[in-house]
Amino acid sequence: MGLIEFNKLPINTLVGADRKTFKALTADRVVDKPWKGKYRLTKAVEILLASLAPIQERRYRKRLADKPLEHAPVFILGHWRSGTTFVHNVLSCDKHFGYNTTYQTVFPHLMMFGQPFFKKTMSWLMPDHRPTDNMELAVDLPQEEEFALANMCPYTYYNFWFYPKYQMEYCDKYMLFDDIAPEELAVWEETFKKLIKISLWNTGGTQFLSKNPPHTGRVAELVKMFPDAKFIYLMRNPYTVFESTRSFFTNTIQPLKLQEFSDEEIEANILKVYPKLYHKYEHDKHLIPAGNLIEVKFEDFEADAFGMTKEIYDTLSLPGWDEARTAIEQYVGAKRGYKKNKYDYAARTRELVEQHWGFALKDWGYEL
Repeated sequence: MGLIEFNKLPINTLVGADRKTFKALTADRVVDKPWKGKYRLTKAVEILLASLAPIQERRYRKRLADKPLEHAPVFILGHWRSGTTFVHNVLSCDKHFGYNTTYQTVFPHLMMFGQPFFKKTMSWLMPDHRPTDNMELAVDLPQEEEFALANMCPYTYYNFWFYPKYQMEYCDKYMLFDDIAPEELAVWEETFKKLIKISLWNTGGTQFLSKNPPHTGRVAELVKMFPDAKFIYLMRNPYTVFESTRSFFTNTIQPLKLQEFSDEEIEANILKVYPKLYHKYEHDKHLIPAGNLIEVKFEDFEADAFGMTKEIYDTLSLPGWDEARTAIEQYVGAKRGYKKNKYDYAARTRELVEQHWGFALKDWGYEL
């Protein structure tokens, strides 16, 4: 157990941002009175740490900037709480994959300089498990990259954790890329490629393995950037997704937000974002070349993780199964009996899901 509980963090994850990103993200945004102290402390630490960012930038340009990617990435897609973390952890047992780590999400500019010291400090302070479920937390474990991107450029969906009043604006512009300015998109592309190269350098992998729910709305852009990228799309019972996402968002936003935002507003936005993400993916998935996409029900993966992982390798023609199968089998075996949160769906939950997300229940064959 870390020294600081997640819901009592005195700062938020923007401490790892560079100066340009922090200034752009916070410009013209109002911090509500109860969080002004957290904002000031976050800014003070950010200014201190950002002074070290140029060291990494010089090293990146010298060692990695001009180095081409050996393989196109593999993207694990799906709405939050669709099982993407478990699939990510299983596939990351294959050492040919590289990935963004938990440490990197907070300190993306302290990867090629100072990592041993800052990683040790972070490990000492952070909790051992995620606050919303029983999944293990550790500085070197695979993690989604959106928090890292939010500390590297101002054009990401996860800005809403800090400024939740703008969540739907961030959703449309920076998750779905609707009406994003060309110069903003160019910065996002460059930043994401930089993250991938540093992630591969850090983990020793040769192919980037991404788990990032916001990418579900960026398929067209990802295919444009990486024409031979592979995609794994996860579906899960919408009743479970709703209950789990509501719990995850309402708990996670508390130590991060800088504005007042009620649980009712969070719930309303969850109900709005899900259809946007679902339909954007459905609209764009035809752009993925044949043989580069597999769609998986998480319930099937959970029932036979080893067998379904083998099917993913075969369908996507991923290399390295023979070398990775023992590590994957051991990891899956160790997770048998893992106790997940259980959900007893209230009548209101069933009503909300059927009213707002009934299309997914029908399309994916889940029982009402």
